[in-house]
Amino acid sequence: MTEAIADTSFLIDWARYSRRDLLWRLFDVVHLPESVLAEIYSEGTLAWIVDGLASRRMALFTETEDVVDLARRIVSLSRALPARGVDLPEAVCLAAGLKFGYVVLTENGGAVMAPSFLNELSPVKVMRALDVLHALAQAGHIGLREEVARYQVETGHRFAKRDLRRLGLE
Repeated sequence: MTEAIADTSFLIDWARYSRRDLLWRLFDVVHLPESVLAEIYSEGTLAWIVDGLASRRMALFTETEDVVDLARRIVSLSRALPARGVDLPEAVCLAAGLKFGYVVLTENGGAVMAPSFLNELSPVKVMRALDVLHALAQAGHIGLREEVARYQVETGHRFAKRDLRRLGLE
């Protein structure tokens, strides 16, 4: 069973995508930390989350003391590095990813880079929306070029040209 944990940046963008339920082709459950849920005010995103919770495809993640302690340490360590810092909600996702083996879903640049800068986080797999779309294409669920175009139009999120080039899309 493959499980993920998502931060605010990922959830808000992914909820705007008309084919957002493709996420369940990759993940059985997506966990939502309480601190992430507290940051979401968009009706569309909240409606999608409510549906996900009702269908048991999403689950609330209660932030235990040990996870929060590790998350605070990640925030502190990330501030000392040349890369973008990581805020507490994203750090909670990284800490949970490390502790429970969840894939971390984020669009936060600091969270994406953290496993390459912080040795302790090196086992954590982090995926952005483009990575999710690529994995869906690799599994034969979508055509990558078409879905990347659709995602960018529907969400207003523009992928970096270097990332598109890496996938042969630019």
